[in-house]
Formats: sequence, C-alpha cells, structure tokens
Amino acid sequence: MKIVLAYSGGLDTSVAIGWLKEAYNAEVIAFCADLGQGEELGGLRAKAKKAGASKLYIEDLREEFVREYIFPMLRANAVYEGAYLLGTSIARPLIAKKLIEIAGREKAECVAHGATGKGNDQVRFELTSYALKPDIRIIAPWREWPFKSRQALIEYASGHGIPVTATKEKPYSTDRNIFHISYEGGILEDPWAAPPPDMYTLALPPEKAKGRPEYIEVEYENGNAVALDGRRLSPLEMMIALNRIGGRNGIGRVDLVENRYVGMKSRGVYETPGGTVLHAAHRAVESITMDREALHMRDALIPKYAELVYNGFWFSPERQLLQKLMDEAQENVTGTARLKLYKGSCLVVGRKSPKSLYHPELATFEEEAIYNQKDAEGFIKLNALRLRVKNLARVKKRTGAKPARRSIR
Repeated sequence: MKIVLAYSGGLDTSVAIGWLKEAYNAEVIAFCADLGQGEELGGLRAKAKKAGASKLYIEDLREEFVREYIFPMLRANAVYEGAYLLGTSIARPLIAKKLIEIAGREKAECVAHGATGKGNDQVRFELTSYALKPDIRIIAPWREWPFKSRQALIEYASGHGIPVTATKEKPYSTDRNIFHISYEGGILEDPWAAPPPDMYTLALPPEKAKGRPEYIEVEYENGNAVALDGRRLSPLEMMIALNRIGGRNGIGRVDLVENRYVGMKSRGVYETPGGTVLHAAHRAVESITMDREALHMRDALIPKYAELVYNGFWFSPERQLLQKLMDEAQENVTGTARLKLYKGSCLVVGRKSPKSLYHPELATFEEEAIYNQKDAEGFIKLNALRLRVKNLARVKKRTGAKPARRSIR
C-alpha cells in the first residue's frame, strides 16, 4: 500500500510519517509544496527520510501559487470576517491538487494530511481531493491516532528521534507561505493574552519601524498588479518586493477570533504585509475605474467569495462562477495607486487611471457648466416619494384626515 502525505516538516506531519507506516503497513511518500516557506525547507529531505518516508517530492509552486491563486483572490478583494486575507486558506487547494497529481504518478491508493479534526484544513484538503479525484481514499491521522494533543506529539517525536521545531516553551503552530504567516494554538488559545513579542516573523513592530514615511506606487492592469514604482514585475516578484517593503514598515499584522467552518471559534494571528498593501492599492484603482452599481454589486458578493475560499470550495462550480464575475468586473481596473507606508499604516494618498471615471469638472465645488444643481430637487423628490407616502398613510390612519393634494408634489 502506498500513501502520499502532504508534508511540511512540522510536528504533525513528521509524526504522521512514522504512524502511517506502522498503522497501515504502508510505504509513505512525502510531498512538500514550496509556496515560499524559505528556510523552513532546509534539511527537509533528511528529516523526511529520518522520519521514515521512502521519498520526498519538493515542488517549487511559488509562481503558480501567486499567479493562479493569490492574484485571482486579490482581484475579488476577498477578506474573511472583515480582517483575514485568507493566506492559509488559499494555499490548500494548490497543495491538494499537486497531492492528487503525485498520487497518480506514484500509483498510490491513498493520500494523507496532517490537519486536525477540529480545524478548517481537513475540509479544504479533502474537498479539493474529492473534487479532482472522486474515488481517492483519504487518511487523516489526527482523526485516528491515539495522540490527544500536540504535547503528546512532541513527546512521541522526541522518543522516536524525529527533529521538530515545536517545543513545550513554544507550542503554537505556524503556517508560512509567500502571502503570509499564521500562528495559532498553544499559548495563543487565550484570546485575552497578547502574542509574545518575539513570535512575529514578517512585519516589524509598528513602533520599531523607521521614523519617516515611505511612498510607493503600484500599477494595475485589468485588476492585476504589474509594476512597482515604474518597474515591471512578475506576480511572484511583486509579492516578494511588497512583503519586504510592507514588513519593514510594520504593515500587515492581524489578531482575530474567527469562526471556523466546523462550528467553533478560533484565535489566529496573521502577518500579511504584501497582501495588505496590494489590497489597499487595488481598492484605490477600483474607486476611480469601476461603475458605481457594478462596484456595489461586486462588493455584495465578496463575503460569499471569501467564505468559499475559507471553507475549501476553491474548485466548486459556485466559486468558479463567481470568479468569472469578479474578473469581468476588472476589465477597466487599470491605473496606479500611490501609498504612504508608515509605522503599521498603509494609506492611499493618490490614484490615477487612463480609464478613470472621475471627472474633476463634475465633482468640483467651484463653478462649472456641466451639472445643473437645480436638477437635484426633482431627483430628491422622486426618491423621497415613497418615504412621504408612507408617512402620509400613517397620519391618515391616526387622524382619519385626508392629506392635502399639494403635500406630495
């Protein structure tokens, strides 16, 4: 029996290799998606082999991740529950997609993952796997093995000579990719307790960021960021550059309690410096290029889109349908946003576009000859008609009196 395991090199998946071998008498093939974890990938082959894997696939998926997953999500302005930019959520469908591809290549009967039975990731991995290969068998060790906590896993790893980064002093779980890093569990499970200052990785504490503002310009074409300060960049290059710039300005830290798909609340701490900058810049260019009603209709669909990504329905027909609408709305979102980055804040201070719908001669408070202000009176009265009729009906019911005909002119 062959099992392909989504392997990160962290505590859960390192223990999972040995446990799967024993529990299923199986050959375990590890797969690690390089999504921008950086130094976390160092020594992974030796670690996977020591844990008992027969081989390890490492695939550099960073460009595909940004171009085909992060950028479509940014075009949709997806934010979950008003704060979370979905950095972990958006990585799971790509990992699962590649997991299924390797299972086919290796003729493996099963795939496995290290997600817990309480979290969202189990849903995301498995929905994608079933969507792409309906007959695949999925093994989730956390739903089967006897370990009840990460502390138990740390002890198991220590007893079996498996090197892991989690410790009893730092028991929280992390997940990093080119878009963000997340922290959850352990000492973060008390929603009143502040995160330890030495926990953060990507963004400086705002108070320690440099003492003068940094101004940048992000250029967009059809809703995609294509240039930074006049220099054309690939999607991956854009993310790398803005993570560095945003991080040194203390931008992108979020601490929230969110609603998991499985029904419980969970405290998560996130760092998304580049994504935070891109979200603000994109909104700025949209503000002068999108029609009002199209913008409002699209915005009404953002919570649903974000929910689909968060809950693992990336490959669902409804998310794909929504993506077409989101992308159609980006047809004229071409232009440049200028931002001021300073000690954790990301402020839009300018926007321009060759397709701008903003006309100074219409918006001005000074004299102009296009807009007749007298026209506003009829516009207001027509919009007020139903409000006035409702009130008149209330008066009539209370007094029995007939309103004067002229009162609703």
